[in-house]
Amino acid sequence: MVKHIVTFKLNGTPEERAHIARAFKDALMALPGQIDVLRSMEVGINSNPAETWDVVLTAVVPTMADVEVYAKHPAHVAAAAILGSHKEARACVDYEF
Repeated sequence: MVKHIVTFKLNGTPEERAHIARAFKDALMALPGQIDVLRSMEVGINSNPAETWDVVLTAVVPTMADVEVYAKHPAHVAAAAILGSHKEARACVDYEF
């Protein structure tokens, strides 16, 4: 199995960032029912005002090749598009467990 962990830093006002983060989370949480290789999805929105990263997601897929299947799936592409111009930075770690 592979854990795909991604964190995002958004730009905009705090209200805009919160709105985008909630919409992104809602879209991501719908993905396990739409993408066969996606075993689970967890999404967290930062609630610590002292930190600067806004959203983290943890997805689990069977193999490293399935990370690409997940990433290219139209439902995932649509979810990622929600961030639009609000995505300031992205960091990712994929590891087998």
